[in-house]
Amino acid sequence: MAEQAADGVPGEPPSAAAATPAGSPLSACRRLRAVEPVLLLATLALALQAPLATQLLWDRLGARNGSDSGPAGEPRGGCPNHTGSSQQELETLVAHWNLYLNLAGFFVGLFSVTLFGPWSDSVGRRPVLILPALGMALQAAVYLVVMYAELPVGYLVVGRVLSGLSGDYNLILAGCFAYVADVSDRTARTFRVAVLEACLGLAGMVASVLGGQWRKAQGYVAPFWLVFAASLAAALYAAFVLQESVLQRQPRRLLTLRHYATVYRLYTSPACGRAWHRLLLYSLAFFVVVTVHFGAREILVLYELGPPLCWSPELIGYGSAAQYLTYLSSLGGLWLLQRCLPDAWVAQLGLLSNALGLVTVALAGTTALMFTGYGLLFLSMMVTPVIRSKLSKSVGENEQGALFAAVACVEGLCSLVATGVFSSLFPACLSFMKGFPFLFGAILLLVPAAIIGGIEVQDGTARYRRFGEAPSSRQEAEPSPQDE
Repeated sequence: MAEQAADGVPGEPPSAAAATPAGSPLSACRRLRAVEPVLLLATLALALQAPLATQLLWDRLGARNGSDSGPAGEPRGGCPNHTGSSQQELETLVAHWNLYLNLAGFFVGLFSVTLFGPWSDSVGRRPVLILPALGMALQAAVYLVVMYAELPVGYLVVGRVLSGLSGDYNLILAGCFAYVADVSDRTARTFRVAVLEACLGLAGMVASVLGGQWRKAQGYVAPFWLVFAASLAAALYAAFVLQESVLQRQPRRLLTLRHYATVYRLYTSPACGRAWHRLLLYSLAFFVVVTVHFGAREILVLYELGPPLCWSPELIGYGSAAQYLTYLSSLGGLWLLQRCLPDAWVAQLGLLSNALGLVTVALAGTTALMFTGYGLLFLSMMVTPVIRSKLSKSVGENEQGALFAAVACVEGLCSLVATGVFSSLFPACLSFMKGFPFLFGAILLLVPAAIIGGIEVQDGTARYRRFGEAPSSRQEAEPSPQDE
């Protein structure tokens, strides 16, 4: 019965377990097709680590600059006991250190992800889920050593580099989304991708509430032990429980330039016709949307720590939980809106929700208005599953690993650009409008709105023209299944 439940999902390819004897150890330990636990555990680790690392930098650098922060392991909250240029100097220093850490992870991870992603199309998805999870556990171990030994914050860069060498969190995203593309049909792929993205919100929401309360009660060390444990658990699940989704696996060399060439050809092969143009345009839209998302998230903790909000770690945790709750509310919104609207217009409503929320956050001077901004973001995460699904349908089924490796690199580039732009813009705007970076992000969202709307109008015009064309011409204009 368990094998039938695993292999009988409508629209999914036959399971690899079907070719395995029922009583074999392989059948017993690999009959689960749910990749969501891997993403849940990895996101739990990342969502715990990110705001705590920013607050750790705030405390360590503030103590070095002579503020009243105290030792890094003790909980603190509210605004520091210094104002004016000293406050702005600390905020600028923390923002720059966030930039250094992201740069270290990006430049190393860029080569790792594009190497491992296409490799997974041949050898399977499980290896590219195990390796980055172990890398994240190693990074958490380095952070713990820095805290236990009271080492300078510069040693945190070592952890980021080690995690980047293994592919980092971006490779886990690439592997999970490629896994979902392997086991879902084209018609249900958008919602299945949205379910996977909802796992990001669920794990992030739990981690945010837990991290704020735990840090307030016990400092930084205990939560980082959970980061280590969650990363290690993700690796163990992928290694011993998850069933492989690539049915026709074959050995393939890892250290070869052929994997990079595969990713390169996806974006430089006009022979694919309209699908190639769609791939480029949707990738650009995805880049802008995710850059705004990462950029806003990068400076939110700093925005909430300083005046006029001066939030405590507990409130920061609640704010992060409200931000991650948008993944779940967006999943519900996507499920309802897909019944009456095409995916493109669902994405447009998500962009509108995102813009309204960012404008409200930019003007927030009170806690109530800040949470109102979080509330207006309730449909903002409907955009990325739509774009991921359309990207997945633009390539062949044997290119999903290469595609999502490329998407992961785009996400890494988004993180780099977002950190560089928003972390530099934030201290520059402190003197005239502290929330201007959020307003800037809302304006940038006009770009993906124009791209998605333009593609939808072009597709509608192409369908209309087919009615007036000769049969031969109409057959030439008919879009391929990959374009649908």
